[in-house]
Parts: sequence; C-alpha cells; structure tokens
Amino acid sequence: MADDLGDEWWENQPAGADRSPEASDDEGGGDPEMMQQETAPVPALSKKTEQVTPKECFLIQPKETKEDATKTRRRRKKKITDVLAKSEPKPGTPEDLQKLMKDYYSSSRSVIELEELNLPDSCFLKANDLTHSLSSYLKEICPKWVKLRKNHNEKKSILMLIICSSAVRALELIRSMTAFRGDSKVMKLFAKHIKVQEQVKLLEKRVVHLGVGTPGRIKELIKQGGLNLNPLKFLVFDWNWRDQKLRRMMDIPEIRKEVFELLEMGVLSLCKSESLKLGLF
Repeated sequence: MADDLGDEWWENQPAGADRSPEASDDEGGGDPEMMQQETAPVPALSKKTEQVTPKECFLIQPKETKEDATKTRRRRKKKITDVLAKSEPKPGTPEDLQKLMKDYYSSSRSVIELEELNLPDSCFLKANDLTHSLSSYLKEICPKWVKLRKNHNEKKSILMLIICSSAVRALELIRSMTAFRGDSKVMKLFAKHIKVQEQVKLLEKRVVHLGVGTPGRIKELIKQGGLNLNPLKFLVFDWNWRDQKLRRMMDIPEIRKEVFELLEMGVLSLCKSESLKLGLF
C-alpha cells in the first residue's frame, strides 16, 4: 500500500521539478524564517554609510589677487627705474666719437690709417650738456641760422643734417625743433613709408634746408646721387637719447656701422677742411 502511495505522489509532481525526497522536504517542509533570511534582498548602503576611499592630498596655491598683481607690477617698475637711474647717460664728448671709431676700425686698419681717422678739435661744436631741448641746442650752435638758410639756394643738398636711430625718433625730433626751424624746409630722410626714388625727386625739385633721418637712408641717397654733401655745414648726432632698451644710437651695432660708413663717404674730409662742424645732441 505504501508503494502505491509513493508512486501516486511521484506521478503528481510537475515536470522538471526535483523529485527526490530531499528536494520535497526543502521546498515544502523547510523553515519559513530561514527561507526569508536567504531570499530577503540586502539593503543598499546609503551614501552616508559608504566606505570612503582615501584620496591624494594636493596643496592649493592661493590665487593672486588684484592687489598682489599691482604690487608685483610696482616692484617691476621700481626695478626699471633703478636701472635707468644707474645708467643715466653722460653728455657725449668728441672723445667718445673718436674712441668708438678707433675701436671699430682697429681690427681692419693699420696704425697709420687709424691716425688718419682722427678729427681736429676745431671741427666739433659744443656738445649738449643734457639741459637743452633740440631747438635751444641748435640755436646755440648756429646763432646765424636765419641768414644762412636765406642764402642757400642749391638743390639736391642741405645745410644741416640730423642723424638718429629710427624713423619714429626722426619724427619726434622734427616736432621738437619747431622753434628753431621757422620757415626752413625740412625733409624726412628715412626709409619707412618713403621710397628712395621719391626722396631723390623731391631733392631735385626744391631747396631743402634741414634733413632729419637715419644713416642707412642718407647713405643710399648719396650713392644714387640724390644728395650732395659739399654744401653741408652742420652734422648733428642724436647722441644722448636712449630707447626702451636703454641703448643710445651708437650702442646699436647696425646703426654704428652705418654711421661710420657714412662718415667715410665725404664727411671726414669735409670736417678736416673745417667746412663742416659736428655736434653731439
């Protein structure tokens, strides 16, 4: 009888179910509390209870405030001012020009040739003592300018030539000499925005009294026959002025080279004949 009941129970079980007696005990006869413990979902950890992993520690630099930046700029300005104060230019002297010439030509000229470069003291005008404006300095070295310019009627020539380091500086000098020049005809002798052929034509058409420019362009005008130096009476170097890098005109190698080449294009011979005077502004 027991075997008949067992077969009947076995047949009533659904297909695919575990028909072993142990499985039937686990499915139907297990402890309910144990089943709840096994099947109950594990609650997720809240953000507060999550385990915090250690992170790297970085030192954050404090941001620079406007006040700090201003102080830094002020300190830099003071340093530039200190440099300017320490390198305050001394008035140029004829000896300065002579020494620069000897240093420049010492490696390429013989002793005799170097002696020929020496200029007599009589060809130098009084140098600027750093108290003059350009107009006041020119009035001092050339008190008879008005009479001199009235007697000048030669084209392709000028009476006074002022040499500086750049076109921008040349424009500054032209503006600053208004009190001296009066009705004199002034010509810009630099390369910026002006072609050399245009300058040659202007010198051929009209009488010019004053020329302000750079040594490179003045050299080119002489080479092309547009400018004759023989009537020239005054040659003034913008000697003491310094640019933003604290360089004087003769401190710039390219400018220094062009100046000495210009001097050898007839200027030195005119100085030795005492028909031309040199000034250091």
